[in-house]
Formats: sequence, C-alpha cells, structure tokens
Amino acid sequence: MATGQMIIDTDTHVSEPPDLWTSRLPASLGDSIMHVRWDDALKAEVWTAGDRVITKAWAGAMYGWGEPFPSAPPHQADAHPASYDATARLAAMDQCGIDVAVLYPNVAGGFAFDTYREGADRALTVAHIKAYNDFLLDWISPAPERFIPLAVLPYWWIDEAVAEVERVAALGHRGIVTTGAPHLHGQPYMSDRHWDPLWAACRDTGLPVNFHTANGDMRVYLAPERIALDGAAVTYSRASTGAFLDNAQQVTDLLSCGVLARFPEVKFVSVESGLGWIPFVLESCDYHFKKAWTWKEHPEFGDLLPSDLFHRQVYVNYWFERLQPWQVELVGEDNILFETDFPHPTCLFGDEVTDALHNGLEQQPAVVQEKILWRNAARLYGVDVGAA
Repeated sequence: MATGQMIIDTDTHVSEPPDLWTSRLPASLGDSIMHVRWDDALKAEVWTAGDRVITKAWAGAMYGWGEPFPSAPPHQADAHPASYDATARLAAMDQCGIDVAVLYPNVAGGFAFDTYREGADRALTVAHIKAYNDFLLDWISPAPERFIPLAVLPYWWIDEAVAEVERVAALGHRGIVTTGAPHLHGQPYMSDRHWDPLWAACRDTGLPVNFHTANGDMRVYLAPERIALDGAAVTYSRASTGAFLDNAQQVTDLLSCGVLARFPEVKFVSVESGLGWIPFVLESCDYHFKKAWTWKEHPEFGDLLPSDLFHRQVYVNYWFERLQPWQVELVGEDNILFETDFPHPTCLFGDEVTDALHNGLEQQPAVVQEKILWRNAARLYGVDVGAA
C-alpha cells in the first residue's frame, strides 16, 4: 500500500440521539414527535411516534458490542459513544485511519423510506425531516472538514423534496439520500418524468444522489415466519446479501430508464451494496440493449451504452470483498469508493479496516489506490482535501 494514504469512508451512520426531535420540534406536538422510550416486550429502548413503535433505538450501534446481530445495545448507555457522539466518532476514525466520513442516517432513513410517513400529516413529517437535516449540520460542528453530511428528503411529495434539496444545498449538505425503488413505496417508477424536477434540482445544486441499500422493501427478508423457521443468523445473512442484490436491480433500472441520458450532470451512488455484481450487470445491460435496438425507442441514449452511462455518472463502494484486478478494470478505477459502514452490524472497525486495505487493493498501482481511497470521493462530494 502507498504510505501516508488519506481515506474517505463513503458510508457511515449516525445513531440519532434520543432528543434529536423532541429538542427541535414544538412541545405542543406531544407524543407525535419521534422520541425514545423503553419497550418491555422488546426489552430495549425504541423509537416511537404516538403509539407506534418504529425500531429499536440502538440496533445499528454495533461498534464495540460483543455479540452478533440481532443482539444489540438495549440502552444508549450500552452503545459506544462513537455511534452517536461526533467527538467520540472522530477518535474512532483516528484509531482506524479514517480522515473523512460520509454520514448516513439510521432511523431518519427508516421513516423517510416508508415508515414514519405512513399516517403522518404532511407538515409534521416535513418538520421531522428538516429537523434531522439541520441536526446533522450541528452534529459535525466539532470538525466539519472531516464529515460529509447527506440530507434525507420527503421524496413522496415532489414539491417538498425539490424545496428541501435547494434548502440543504444552501446550508452545506453534500448530497441527498433517497430511494432507488420508489415504486415499492407507492410512488411512480424511477423512469417516470414525475421525478424530473428532483433530478433537475440535484443537477442545479450539484448534489449527488445516493441509493443506500435497504431502501427497497426489506419485509420480504424479515418476515416473522422466516425468522422463526431459519433463525436470526440465517435471516441476517440472507437479508444482507438480498439487500445488496436489490441495489443491483436499482442500478439496472437506473442504467436503462433514461434518467442518466437526460441528466448527464447528475451523479448517483449505489451505497453499501458491494461491487462484485457490477461487471455482470454492465455486460448484460449492454448485450440486451443492443439486441433490442433500444436506441430506436429511446434516441436520448445517442450512441452511449448503459456501461458508458455507468462510467460517466455512477459510483459504488465496497468494504469486505477481495478486490480483484479484473473487477477494477471492468467497474472502473474512477467509479469505486471505499467504505466501512460504521457502526452497523456488517461494519469494519479497528484492525479490520487495515485488513480490508490489504485485501486486493495493495495489488493496484498507487494512483489507483488513491482514487479508490479518497480522490474519487473528494471529487464526487466536493471535499476540501487540504482542510481534511
């Protein structure tokens, strides 16, 4: 490996502190504000709104927890502070050699993707989303040069989503998080022109669009009867891999639906889904694109194949996979990012980060190592490398 290498970790998560929304929204809203309480049945602190339990509060805070998923810290006091406190996060990053971290939500992504919005009124839901986006900018204040905040959107109301893109871009967010499978959430397909105002807003603000894994419909993997039949360990393994392949379908949709051709300036990222499936998807998309004479039906593609659009506009990140030379060649050294998924159950931490950096990446020339570890991400998210 090249020595003294900078690392931008392109997928980490903030476990939202219990007072995130109660401290930012009017107290008159009462229990309709998302808050944390103890649940006797689950024997854990849970996020709730009204009488509805959303999720365990610390299920994603696995860094430093001594047992495998689905075991998780029951109380905030049992979770490592690096999962929810920025100063502790910086210390953990230093221990792992991470210079800059891209920040994704936990429960905020959950309610944005078909959880909290069900049954909630428009003003209340938008207020929660804005409060989260504002919170994240406050959270990074100990060292803003070392964090890349991403905003969540009320994507199911396109006018609200566009307005929030414009608002968060002005505030300093570096990208947006939304679903790559809107049709699974009762919304139009990605190819529908309904979404063009959102893509246009991202083009005009320069914010990349991030499709994080599990933004489809995870219920197919987490059905109680399957958990009872197979157990927690098998469910976790199957759900993780299945969710990665769901992102493969979303990327296939993205490459084929014309959005990339119509909005060539907009960048997209398939997050926490690995990269081993990319060469097959590109080969299959190109092959069938030509077989079907797709350009006749969709002249907006011009002479570009899906793989050309991918290499121009789409990024992927990896963490546990052994990086093979042929993968770098086919996926593209300019399209690969590195991640740890800190502090989630599948994350790298401590010596695992070093191990991952010597899991095939060391075979690459120094210039390729630099691209994968930081240059690509710095270009994508507009990182001030000198400050970082």
